[in-house]
Parts: sequence; C-alpha cells; structure tokens
Amino acid sequence: MRRTVLVLLLAAPAVALAQDIPKLKAGLWEITNSSPGRANGPSMTSTLCLDQSVQQDMIKMSAGMMQGLCSKHDMKVSGNKITGSATCKLGDSTMTSTSVMTMNGDTSYRTEAHAAFQPPYMGQSQSDTVVIGKHIGACKPGQQPGDLVMPTGQTINIRNIMGAKK
Repeated sequence: MRRTVLVLLLAAPAVALAQDIPKLKAGLWEITNSSPGRANGPSMTSTLCLDQSVQQDMIKMSAGMMQGLCSKHDMKVSGNKITGSATCKLGDSTMTSTSVMTMNGDTSYRTEAHAAFQPPYMGQSQSDTVVIGKHIGACKPGQQPGDLVMPTGQTINIRNIMGAKK
C-alpha cells in the first residue's frame, strides 16, 4: 500500500492537469508499474475498470493530495507530452519530483517519474518509476467502475480509498 501511495504522489502532477489531457477511453486498463535499476523492485501489473466519473474522482483526489502535501507543483502540456515537477513533504522528508507523461490518444500512456528525497524516505534517497497504461477492452462482467485488481489478485475499489461517492 505504501508503494501505491508513492506512485500516486509521483503521478499526481500529470493527473492534476487532466482536464487539459485527452480523456482516457472507458473500459478495462492494464497498468504496469516498474522501478528501473532497483534490484528488488520487479514490475507490478494491475487492472482498473475505468469510466469518466472515476477519472474525475482521481483528478479531484490528486489535486487535494497535492494541495495538502506539496508547496510546488508545475505542469506544462505540449502536444501529447505532459511534464511536471513538484516539491512535497512526506513526513520528515521533502520529495522533489519530475515526471513526463506521453499520451497515445485515449488508449495508452507512459509516465516516467524521478523523485529525490531529503532526508531519505523509507530508506530511499531517490526513486525512478515507469507507469505504462493501456486499454485492453471492456470491463469484466461484475466489475464496477473503480475496481482495481492488484497484482496479488485482491480487488479493491479505488473510490473507497479516495473516499469518493459512487
């Protein structure tokens, strides 16, 4: 769960400007997170049942998270690339991050994020994360918008994590 929160914080600058980004296609998304160069950090793949309302909830959540934790969060949209930088407080540590999100229409994206922590956060002084998302079809029967199937097979609804109303 800690890594999920950290990935959300690293990706938040790109998501926070989502009203200017093409909307993602509704349906089932495969999302792969990896940490290049980290020996014990294998890639993790999840799936997310996404619709317009979940996207809006995620935008609101990331904006709220940024306001509460970040003293700086800058964004720039240029064509299909969104670049961001942020300075955020995580406990006693200050995280400085940069990210580049490349959109491929409404069916895939790639985000590369780098963060530095001073002092180290959870034993890390820096972190590199790559998040690749791709639309893989319709949500599975019985899935609700916001259902996230974790790499362990556990299903949670991200609206419950965000405290959003259905």
